Amino acid sequence: MNRNLLIAIVGVVAIGLGAFFVMGNSSNAVPGVTAVNAQTAAADIDTSGVMDPFLGDADAPVTVIEYASFTCPHCRTFHENAFKQIKKDYIDTGKVKFIFREVYFDRYGLWAGMVARCGGGDRYFGIVDLIYENQQTWTQGDPSTIANNLRKFGKQAGLDDATIEACLTDGEKAQALTAFYQKNAQQDGIQSTPSFVINGTTHSNMSYADFQRLLDAEL
Repeated sequence: MNRNLLIAIVGVVAIGLGAFFVMGNSSNAVPGVTAVNAQTAAADIDTSGVMDPFLGDADAPVTVIEYASFTCPHCRTFHENAFKQIKKDYIDTGKVKFIFREVYFDRYGLWAGMVARCGGGDRYFGIVDLIYENQQTWTQGDPSTIANNLRKFGKQAGLDDATIEACLTDGEKAQALTAFYQKNAQQDGIQSTPSFVINGTTHSNMSYADFQRLLDAEL
C-alpha cells in the first residue's frame, strides 16, 4: 500500500473514532473518552482479537495495569525510571503481573502501538523500550518521516519489511486497538497518562516510593 495512503487511512480511522489530540499538546488529559463514543466503539467494532501485553507471573497476587501513551513525555520518564525498579523488585520476583495498555493521543502513538504489536509477545516490550528511549527523535518530522522512524524499530527487533508493512496497513487492527483503548479507559476512569490500576483501584502518576507503598499494602 502507498505510504501516503496509509497515513491518510489511519488518520481517518483515528479521527473517526474521536480519539486524538493535536501532536505536541502539553496536556496529558486523555482525549475522546466519553460514555457515548466508548459505547459506540465497543458496539460497532470487534476487539476480541486485541490482547493485553503483560510482564510477570500471570497468577501474581497483584495486578497492575498501566495506561500510557507512546508520545507522552511523562510516560517516558516513568518507563525509564520508576518502572525499572518496579520490574526488578515486584515483576521479576513474581509479586506483580504488569499489564501495559496503550493510550492514543494521536495517530503517531497508534502507529507506534501497531509496530510494537507487530512483533508479537516475544518482541513487544523490546520494541516498547526502543520507542520510549528514542521518543524525542522519532516523533520529529512529517508523517512519512515518523512512520519510517517507527519502521526502523521493527527492523531492529528482527522484523522484515513485508511484515512491518502488513502491520502498519491493517486498518481493521487500527480500529480495534482504538476501540479497545476507549472501552477500557472509560471503564477504569482514566483521565491522564500515565495512570495505573492496582488490583482494581485507579491511581494517577506517582513516584517509585508511593508505588512501593501501594504494592506492599496489597501483598
